[in-house]
Amino acid sequence: MIDSIRITKSLRVMFAALAMCLGLTAAHGQTGTIKLIVGYPPGATSDMLTRVLAEAMSKRLGQPVIVENKTGAGGQIGNMAVKTANADGTTLLMTPVATMSIFPHSFAGRLKYDPFQDFVPVAHLSNFQLGLGVSTRVPAKTLAEYIAWVKTDPAKHGMYGSAANGSLPHFFGVMFGKAAGLELSHVPYRGTAAAMQAVMGGEIDTLSTVAADIRSLVQADKARLLAVAGEQRSPNFPDVPTFRELGFDLVAKPWYALFAPAGTPADVVARLSKAAIESIADPATKARLVEMGLEPTGLGPSELGAIMKADYERWGPPIKASGFKPQ
Repeated sequence: MIDSIRITKSLRVMFAALAMCLGLTAAHGQTGTIKLIVGYPPGATSDMLTRVLAEAMSKRLGQPVIVENKTGAGGQIGNMAVKTANADGTTLLMTPVATMSIFPHSFAGRLKYDPFQDFVPVAHLSNFQLGLGVSTRVPAKTLAEYIAWVKTDPAKHGMYGSAANGSLPHFFGVMFGKAAGLELSHVPYRGTAAAMQAVMGGEIDTLSTVAADIRSLVQADKARLLAVAGEQRSPNFPDVPTFRELGFDLVAKPWYALFAPAGTPADVVARLSKAAIESIADPATKARLVEMGLEPTGLGPSELGAIMKADYERWGPPIKASGFKPQ
């Protein structure tokens, strides 16, 4: 009888320990569905990247990974959704440099999240290139011709659009205008799709944008890319020169990365980071990203954190100098 009681007690302890372990596993986001939040609409490069990543990570984690588009405010809505999510690894943010290193300057005092306090870096996914695109209605076929064309009537030809007010393409346009001695006026849109539609519809002739985003218009012969802002030419636009090649010291190195809510356990972050980095390194995934016009990286949390901070410090002065005031 005594032995039977001892065995029963041992079994109870064992099952209790097992239940606790399972509970911890669930709490730490090791099971169930993972949501990747992206603050931009379907069809944008950021959305397509997120979907490719979700598919690849799901295979490595052995659990469902789905994408949710939380659009608005240039990506801020997506950031807010992840900031307030449970810090258990079940909700992650895929976002570009803008919402983390640019918006703290352009929306200083109005931003409802702190990139450095409300999130933890998970993985740096890819770099991408910015470019200056124009409608094929514009007679200029080179950057020099474009500058000369704008100067003939700055009020009429000096408008350029971007996907969001206070975004990196917005401020890159400001920097280009100053470097080229042009009087440019910014026209913000609610997302890349709206900005490209404006170009096609004749609402604007010029777009400061992610080069990959305007690729479809270039291929359809509805726009041409005059220059890109990388250190080297884009593999997807080998015939398009860099601004630096054309005599303008304008280089931007924007990126896409994965973040988790602050307070997410370190072991969970490590597991998710490993899955993301392995996904980016996979030849099939890498090929899909390159086809999208991206430059795959796959860097860990500490490297992402350092890049994020460096870009925050780099873009502060030109944004302040631009005199930009959020509306």
